[in-house]
Amino acid sequence: MAAGGLFFMEAVVVLMAASVVTAFWGGGGFQQILPLERASPIGETVELELEEIKARDRARHSRMLQGFSGGIANFPVGGTSDPYAVGLYYTKVRLGSPPQEFSVQIDTGSDILWVACSSCSNCPHNSGLGIPVNFFDPAASSTVAPISCSESMCSSIIQISSAECSTDTNRCDFSFQYGDGSGASGSYIYDRFHFDSILGNSLVANSSASIVFGCSTSLYGDLTRPDRAVDGIFGFGQHGLSVISQLSSLGLTPRVFSHCLNGQGNGGGILVLGEIMDPSMVYTPLVPSQPHYNLYLQSIAVNGQSLPIDEAVFMTTGTQGTIVDSGTTLAYLVEAAYDPLVAAITSSVTQFARSITSKGNQCYVLSTSVSEVFPTVAFMFNGGASLLLRPVDYLLHSGFLDGATVWCIGFIKIENQRTTILGDLVLKDKIFVYDLARQRIGWTDFDCSSTVNVSITYGRDEFMNTGQLTVSRSSFRTVPNKTYANCSLLLLLVS
Repeated sequence: MAAGGLFFMEAVVVLMAASVVTAFWGGGGFQQILPLERASPIGETVELELEEIKARDRARHSRMLQGFSGGIANFPVGGTSDPYAVGLYYTKVRLGSPPQEFSVQIDTGSDILWVACSSCSNCPHNSGLGIPVNFFDPAASSTVAPISCSESMCSSIIQISSAECSTDTNRCDFSFQYGDGSGASGSYIYDRFHFDSILGNSLVANSSASIVFGCSTSLYGDLTRPDRAVDGIFGFGQHGLSVISQLSSLGLTPRVFSHCLNGQGNGGGILVLGEIMDPSMVYTPLVPSQPHYNLYLQSIAVNGQSLPIDEAVFMTTGTQGTIVDSGTTLAYLVEAAYDPLVAAITSSVTQFARSITSKGNQCYVLSTSVSEVFPTVAFMFNGGASLLLRPVDYLLHSGFLDGATVWCIGFIKIENQRTTILGDLVLKDKIFVYDLARQRIGWTDFDCSSTVNVSITYGRDEFMNTGQLTVSRSSFRTVPNKTYANCSLLLLLVS
């Protein structure tokens, strides 16, 4: 085709518990694949107090909102409890030359990719998730480059991130402090980010691109806990230093990614740098000029009936709004929305379920399936997009009482704060597309253990520049079947 023309690629990903991944499409182009896994402590089911889950979410929110203009602080959390299985999503990345492998937590609520350095203090050396704990050794990489204070790169980083220039060491440093007392600090460095590129006919090449990431020398608080320790955090935010932004600016990938988190069984799902296509997708615009994924939430309905909530409650300002964050476990509603929502749900089930309060949490005791008794809840967004929630999308199974099942509301009330955060509780079992190029988010209900179609249309001038991409064509091979322990989640990067 002529330069500047449009290209279409389609990938089909088959994903199961012991996943066999097959990708194919017409035409050329690169497809970049990273395995993404859901981990839980090996050989045990762990019950956490709801307070612990909220504390973990609070730490995420502190990290997510650290640089939010308008000074949003941590959200006050009540002292309730609820059983919950420990779990998080992570992917394996390879950094340096030769490549060093790390398991890093996927976090769409933050921006920076950082891993623990070999000189890290207070870092865990084992993980209850059953994954090896590794440390990046700069001395072992032949391509690593420190970023000094005198470099223009450091000046740029300081302007757009939590960075500072250390005159003692002449290093471009970072320090993330979180509201729960946890944190990470270290230095920004420049090195190779390795990934598998699939070309036509399912051939794979080892590829790499140079990116800026953080090398942490100190961790604090919950980040040091070995029960769910990982090697670092992989930020998928909109920031210029996020990996998605860096690879896009190099012309290697599009500015769109998607996920489908499986809420059934052992979890899992798909996370795609590219656009998952489905004919039932609905889209709503992102609020412009926001560092996070803010949406225009307009109303909430129960069984099709809109609740009496002032729309001004959901307006986005410097101190309020609605944020979509797949890194948050639960969902957090402002008080003015939480109270009428819970009242409407309770009113609709009074004939079938007994309403109780368990440790301060609104719960229900019933002997039948929740899908037969509880109503659907719909979050209505700008442009007519509706996020439809089934009962299992907003209820937590909390045990048994007198032979009946106890279910509790999974939404957490945020008192004296005005930011609503939609986490995995309501995002699961749906395709979500974060289209940064068009500044919109889309979703649809989906079986996240099923095949998905990933397609992208792009111009040659914008995305076909591979000058910053290193490809080892001698490593072409047919994609083998891969089985990962505790795994049914794949990160597929399409460029």
